Amino acid sequence: MGPFCVVGPSVVLEEGVELVSHVVIEGETRIGAECHVSPYASVGLPPQDLKYRGEPTGCVIGPRSQLREHVTIHRGSVGGDGVTRVGADCLLMACSHVGHDSRLGDRVILANNVMLGGHVQVGEQCFLGGGAAIHQLVRIGRHAMVGGLAGVTNDVPPFGNVFGLPARLVGLNVVGLRRRGFSRENLHALRAAFRLLFRDPGTFAERMLVAEERFAGDVLVTEVLAFLRSSERKRELIRPGRMAAELGGEDEES
Repeated sequence: MGPFCVVGPSVVLEEGVELVSHVVIEGETRIGAECHVSPYASVGLPPQDLKYRGEPTGCVIGPRSQLREHVTIHRGSVGGDGVTRVGADCLLMACSHVGHDSRLGDRVILANNVMLGGHVQVGEQCFLGGGAAIHQLVRIGRHAMVGGLAGVTNDVPPFGNVFGLPARLVGLNVVGLRRRGFSRENLHALRAAFRLLFRDPGTFAERMLVAEERFAGDVLVTEVLAFLRSSERKRELIRPGRMAAELGGEDEES
């Protein structure tokens, strides 16, 4: 443990945790093995929730995650399940904030100054660009990308790419999916499904029914459809904007 760190009595630091200096950790907080916590980060402090009255809530950080300078992660509240969770192998860059009761999957990257409101869910291997602001209760499906400075007030489907203020769905996270080894066939199926769901004519309910029939058996498209129908949804689905070229037929050999 580095100099000038403050670690509360209920905090558990697993093997190999590195607290560089000037770190504050409070609450029922567990930091996973081999995590790195940079100067002036604070983890497990009380939620920014006026309803909070000092209840014994907590925070869990998965192993090998990196919390860079001035990162803030608030512990859970009684309005959620009482725990804020960050997965394994995450990178939270300088000045990013994770609000109370939020849940981040494994290998999530928050670039500098990303702000997550309370109860936000971020699926595994998502990338959120610098300065993006995510409204409370928003869900972001896995492998999605949020562009820098985006203002996200609605749910983002898995594998999607959103950008703007207010944020709009502009296509697939094609670059990220390629880097993570998704096949050409995977990309073609997702491209066709996104085109049907978010660009073709007809009501959204009608397009959902067509997609469920047309892509029955496709695991990735089924995941997208399940996300769209999920009972966990508290926000509306993000609206499509001007779709990027990958939904219009460019680079079909990828």
